Amino acid sequence: MHPESQPVAPSPAPAATGVRLPWGEVPAGVRACAEGRWGGAVVAAVSQAGGFSPGVAARVRLAGGRRLFVKAVGPEPNPRSPAFHRREAAIAAVLPTSVPVPRLLDRVETEGWVVLAYEEIAGRQPREPWAARALARVLDATEALAARLTPAPPIGAPSLAEDDSFRHWRLLLGGYEAGEAEAADTVAGLPAGAGERLADLAEREAGWPEAVAGTTLLHCDLRADNLLLTPDPERPVVFVDWPHAATGAAWVDVVGMGPSVLMGAPGLRPLLDAHLTARGADPAAVATALVGLAGLFLTSAARPAPPGLPTLRPFQRAQGEAALAWLRASWGGV
Repeated sequence: MHPESQPVAPSPAPAATGVRLPWGEVPAGVRACAEGRWGGAVVAAVSQAGGFSPGVAARVRLAGGRRLFVKAVGPEPNPRSPAFHRREAAIAAVLPTSVPVPRLLDRVETEGWVVLAYEEIAGRQPREPWAARALARVLDATEALAARLTPAPPIGAPSLAEDDSFRHWRLLLGGYEAGEAEAADTVAGLPAGAGERLADLAEREAGWPEAVAGTTLLHCDLRADNLLLTPDPERPVVFVDWPHAATGAAWVDVVGMGPSVLMGAPGLRPLLDAHLTARGADPAAVATALVGLAGLFLTSAARPAPPGLPTLRPFQRAQGEAALAWLRASWGGV
């Protein structure tokens, strides 16, 4: 074979990893306040990879030996981040004890910072690219999680079916037809074939409310960085980071997680498909959900990066491309 005709290895999928802040760089007054409540100074802090928050995410050890998992974020560089931590804390505080999540032990707000202290979980994130065994383990756990959270506990979670922000394709189509330059640029940058089917995607997206409606409390942001695999047979998978929780159809979390799996391990598509089929997910509803998610990912990826989240947009782009590829390959894609 001529060297120039050698197949080119695919580029690795972008990692769900942002820019973490070390605990030692949190303002001294904030650290003193939190450590005073916890009963000892932090003597060791190991930042954890994964996730896009521009704040702290670290396993810490206190002077007396106590161990915690600590998250902390301030109003800079992203002023929206503290609100996500507040929402996460509010949900974590009321989730049923039967649900495999880290227990929230403390919440501190001072100087515009939000600091959350959780129990430390002895576990690791699934390795990427995903392996079939790890994915099967997580899929089983999502089914068990949905069973425990149906009907949703009364924690005031919004309905995913009533989320009227899922109009991404329709808004893009409207802007494109109106001759808006930004919309034209976004359409030009869509994956092959998507721009030509923009009207079909927008039409299918309109079925989002009916497709995702349900009574299960969903995580709504499942990825490898929001999961921990543990040696505990009672909690083999622990689900972390719940600020986006909403109610909807029990299978939606698997569809939402799928693109982040497939962008690095496309060969695992049959495993995802078989799981959704076994759970009785309606193929038309799955297709509509994937259209809606692809619209979210791809239109978001075309925008400038949010402050403090420089790695988010490439990850969203890869998820959007994977969602459309999965749609075409398995679910009668648009």
